[in-house]
Amino acid sequence: MAIDYGMKRVGLAVTDPLKIIARGLTTVENKKLLEFIVDYAKEEEIEAFVVGEPVNWDGTLSHIETNIVQFIKQLEKAFPTIAIHRQDEWSTSKMAAKTLYDSGLRKKARRNKALIDEVSATIILQSYMERI
Repeated sequence: MAIDYGMKRVGLAVTDPLKIIARGLTTVENKKLLEFIVDYAKEEEIEAFVVGEPVNWDGTLSHIETNIVQFIKQLEKAFPTIAIHRQDEWSTSKMAAKTLYDSGLRKKARRNKALIDEVSATIILQSYMERI
């Protein structure tokens, strides 16, 4: 499961059982994130978490990294046996917006930030799978 962590919304993505292609799962309000993942894990197996690592253009970590690290600690506590990996998420929002544009969605649909977060999580997961 990939996590594109944001202060308001969090995009989530998963992969097929053969780990060939990532697909968007949903977008969840930040405050309901851990509860959603716990409920999801009751129905579906989660082999690993891939959490986006927000890196600025100059290579420094984004200001949200502190919040992400706090969330990862909660995730480790809730799922002590599941590995957590990090994946650079530089420009995934721009790539997500371009993907939505290229797909032919109308302008109003492309402005849906929840959809952009979900597509960003998909890009994070697909990038991770291609890297390993």
